[in-house]
Amino acid sequence: MRYHVAFYRPRAPGEMVVAEALDFPGAVTQGFDLADARLMIASALEDLAQALLEEGKPLPVPSDDAHNPDADLIELVPLSVHAGTALR
Repeated sequence: MRYHVAFYRPRAPGEMVVAEALDFPGAVTQGFDLADARLMIASALEDLAQALLEEGKPLPVPSDDAHNPDADLIELVPLSVHAGTALR
């Protein structure tokens, strides 16, 4: 699955790049630059997806088209989740 992620570049010195998954509620993070923000949002998506699956909840369905006029950039970011059994 791939989710739309909006990136917001810094507006002032010292600010970070913010990344927000538009079709995966709660997936918001930041990075020192665009490359770092991409890594951070991929990690946040994986962590949130794993938590949902462990709770027996479904993953959000990616939208066909997500928009945010305030975003500087919107990209599709793949989600990689590994299925497995928890150790008891």
